[in-house]
Amino acid sequence: MDKNPFAPLYDALPDTLPIFPLEGVLLLPRGNLPLNIFEPRYLAMVEDALRCQRLIGMVQPNTKAPQEGDVPVVYDIGCAGKITEFSETPDGRYLITLTGISRFKIEKELDGKSGYRRVKPDWSGYKCDINSQSCGKLDRGKLHEFLKSYFHKEGMSCDWGALEDTDDSSLITCLSMVCPFDPCEKQALLEADCCDARAKMFMTMLEMASCQGDCESHH
Repeated sequence: MDKNPFAPLYDALPDTLPIFPLEGVLLLPRGNLPLNIFEPRYLAMVEDALRCQRLIGMVQPNTKAPQEGDVPVVYDIGCAGKITEFSETPDGRYLITLTGISRFKIEKELDGKSGYRRVKPDWSGYKCDINSQSCGKLDRGKLHEFLKSYFHKEGMSCDWGALEDTDDSSLITCLSMVCPFDPCEKQALLEADCCDARAKMFMTMLEMASCQGDCESHH
């Protein structure tokens, strides 16, 4: 897989990053995430991002962690995305697409701005996200079998032709983002060390979900 054309050089990654906490929403490096922005604080966040490097950090609230005050605790690992598509609607919303650039660890939370949260990101553990990488060979037959069962259970449809035409790395990224796994499972996929580890984890989650669906259908 070639280097992400939207990614800045590692040394150019910013010291301050706005974060957008959304439960159950996963952004991975090289993945594309469409977002409908309508809250005033996040409209301001998008406007500020557009003036700089167009980077926004996607994080999930950590609902299992002890909560302190009114600000939700978030997982300390997220993924920064670059605004690669942007449009405005007549009713004042922004429709954007974030393309995943690199994961980061929250080193500390900074003072907010215009109602949205900002952090100091630590990029050092994720240099591999900027560089090119590829997955090992996927077992497409097993993946197809598990997906058919899982999609049937979830009432989802799939363009099987497009699936076959997609390279392994892009396929695992896309499927990890769109499959409606639990938030903690999505976080585990985000934190996987590499594409190979993510692919193995995804296959295991898919198999478990498929087996659970088969068991439930026989009761």
